[in-house]
Amino acid sequence: MRILPAAGRAAVPWSNGGGLTREIAAHPPGAGWEAFAWRVSLADVTRDGPYSPLPGVRRILTVVDGAGLELTVDGAVHRLPGRLRPFAFPGAAATGSRLLGGPVVNLNVMCREGRATAAVTVVRGTREVAPGPRTTAVLVAVAGDTWLGAMAGEPGVRLGRYDAAVWDGQADATAPVAVRTDGAAALIELSVVNGAAATGR
Repeated sequence: MRILPAAGRAAVPWSNGGGLTREIAAHPPGAGWEAFAWRVSLADVTRDGPYSPLPGVRRILTVVDGAGLELTVDGAVHRLPGRLRPFAFPGAAATGSRLLGGPVVNLNVMCREGRATAAVTVVRGTREVAPGPRTTAVLVAVAGDTWLGAMAGEPGVRLGRYDAAVWDGQADATAPVAVRTDGAAALIELSVVNGAAATGR
């Protein structure tokens, strides 16, 4: 398991100037836009505007701070009020967003179609996480504090807001990781097709 602190993540401006993106993890580690199989990031969205088209990429967006968004995807309007409601859509679709009540922070998961798949769930309270073979788990603390530790009563590792942990599943039986939060954490489970999962940076 690797702990990825929020502090020190590089902020990269969007090409259209509508916000900033901070990468949490990617496979292969350090892969650019043309090479990633999957990518997890946090984005600060400060104004309405279009999304850049990403043909061949499946996207899952989760608002983790702010009043919410209204997304228009290929002409269909999807209202995402509030927080912590994952929404999947094709990156190739013509997509625009409208802020419902000021700036938001989005958790963005991108998977290259045919190379990786992803599922996003919101963890509250306590849950055991045991990713399977060729699967990587990325956990991002999005509200309150989150602790990671074995179910046997170990004190665990504390994650503050937007800190993350990344770990890979194993083919053999291993103890699950206990996730406990006094707020909420986003669990992203990513599987790579035709290749072993690898820990992000």
